[in-house]
Amino acid sequence: MRPAVSLNAPLRIGLLALGDAPRLPLAAVHDALLAANRLLAANHYEVLDIDGAPGDARPWAALFVAARRLPEPAEAAPDALRAHLALLDPAHGVLAGLDTGSAWLALAGWMAGHRCTLRADAIDALIARWPEGVVTRNVFEIDRTRLSCAHGTAALDMIIAWLGQRHGHWIVQQLAACFGLDVLRTADDRQPCTPWPGVRLPAKVAEAVALMQANIAEPLSANHVAELVGVSRRQLERLFRQHLDALPSRWYLELRLARAQGMLRQSSQSILQIGLSCGFTSGAHFSNAYRSFFGRTPREERTPRLRPAADPDRPAVGAASIDPSVPP
Repeated sequence: MRPAVSLNAPLRIGLLALGDAPRLPLAAVHDALLAANRLLAANHYEVLDIDGAPGDARPWAALFVAARRLPEPAEAAPDALRAHLALLDPAHGVLAGLDTGSAWLALAGWMAGHRCTLRADAIDALIARWPEGVVTRNVFEIDRTRLSCAHGTAALDMIIAWLGQRHGHWIVQQLAACFGLDVLRTADDRQPCTPWPGVRLPAKVAEAVALMQANIAEPLSANHVAELVGVSRRQLERLFRQHLDALPSRWYLELRLARAQGMLRQSSQSILQIGLSCGFTSGAHFSNAYRSFFGRTPREERTPRLRPAADPDRPAVGAASIDPSVPP
């Protein structure tokens, strides 16, 4: 019989890396949970790095699974993963996929009925193999007891948002300050369509990408890019679809919008100046394109999401506790 979970015991959080999974996402979750313990002045979260099969039969309150690649079509979930999933608290257990970890969980049947996301270059492959699922291109997803995120530091944005749901916005502010973050991405932020680091692009595609990156303020037409790299426009479109899963014009637009987003967050230039420097012909053109892609206007992007003022709902130090009626 599975041991009961004590409401007074720390919540056991397992961090599982599949194969050569990147360590950054798991490290971000680990550090954020330990920082939350310090801010809450209590050991709410017992965070354990998992290596292999379970050492005991105690249930997990949450299990975070990271992977670097998708499983092969006939590849089953590793024995260690299945063993730890069997120990997930059946009532309120939280399951999270980091990078392509959500693909392993989805294809094993653990993400059914929940939204999920993963690293941008693996999204379409998962959609093709899991047509009944709901896969988004957002930076992260928190859908009840299922969490998922893209690569890199997306795990930090996700875990801070999840802790904010549990303990209130005050802890979001404090954790952002702990990690030196002026702005946190939200679940509404989409992943830009950019080449995945380490992926070797064909010479013609790499050349086209370099041309686009070098011509942000005065964008080149697709015909001109194709001419400069020595292929037809149709050939260029075929290569971009094959290797970047986007038409050249769409990829170019998202590149310029991603550049604009960074400038809005980090520079003091006016919105019009930023729009013009990223190749948009007017403020209205920039605003409409930005809103269509990110779901908010450039002006809304500039609105501070994190304010240093104290949150009146923040509990006194040592008074915070996890409400057992709220699932972890």
